[in-house]
Amino acid sequence: MDYTLEFERPVFELENQIRELKESSSKIDLTAEIQALQAKVDKLIKDIYQNLSPWERTLLSRHPARPHAIDYINGCVSDFHEIHGDRRFSDDPCMVCGFGYLAGQRVAVIGIEKGRKTQEKIRHNFGMAQPEGYRKALRLMEMASQFGVPVLTFVDTPGAYPGIGAEERGQAQAIAENLEKMFGVRVPIVTVVIGEGGSGGALGIAIADRVLMMEYSVYSVISPESCASILWSDPKMAETAANSLQLSPNKARELEVIDGIVAEPVGGAHRYPEIAIEKVRDAVVAEFEALKKKPLDTLLEERFQKFRRMGNSTLVNKREEE
Repeated sequence: MDYTLEFERPVFELENQIRELKESSSKIDLTAEIQALQAKVDKLIKDIYQNLSPWERTLLSRHPARPHAIDYINGCVSDFHEIHGDRRFSDDPCMVCGFGYLAGQRVAVIGIEKGRKTQEKIRHNFGMAQPEGYRKALRLMEMASQFGVPVLTFVDTPGAYPGIGAEERGQAQAIAENLEKMFGVRVPIVTVVIGEGGSGGALGIAIADRVLMMEYSVYSVISPESCASILWSDPKMAETAANSLQLSPNKARELEVIDGIVAEPVGGAHRYPEIAIEKVRDAVVAEFEALKKKPLDTLLEERFQKFRRMGNSTLVNKREEE
């Protein structure tokens, strides 16, 4: 890995030592030393990743080596054909939309892509979609609904783009329209938060029958930096904000904001991306298999009630405790 987070550094240093021992030209048998170091690495990884703070989890969700939406699409979906444009203004490369096959089943796929290299990041606007991106996504979902094709979405965004041009072209309206119309999409919808799930920018493609989160992803109404800027007028307080927001899939599941957590390989998806992609594919296929057994009217009603319930159970429990 070219990029190492501070809490990952002890692991990185030990792995460097193992690599150096393996590459050593010495004729001395170093197998025992390598095995001892590897055992130490395995234990250290387990200890570190089982005790991540919300801020460390946030940093991990942004790790540049994590698989992106494009990686999951390429790894999970075959014969993918992308569509372009919102038929109103332009195309938004940040929002990748198209049709393909998942385990032999035709699916409509939407993914928010951040990009990796500098030019890619600029082209994809660092994962911040424009209004035309949300309109393109809605166009795809309406086509999928018309032809009975299930919808799969991958979320990885710090939030929708807040630029003047985006606001002038109806950013809030585009997201609001998606929120409204996704409740009426007459096919199963599964969403996976693969990295960051930031605010309405994420929710604009996440009104789903099943919302899953990767083990080291985050899903929040606001980013820690923005929260810190509002509460303390200091984005440097982001770590405090992240800890206060309790950013973790377990908390999101407790609050019934999500339906399931996809386990990542030990040490995170960025260490073993192929395994992470395989786990997501298996989880999504299982969810679609369960959802397609539901009558359509039941599916739509449960989708509506799922989002209506959010927050209510927490308030009820709080009143009972009082």
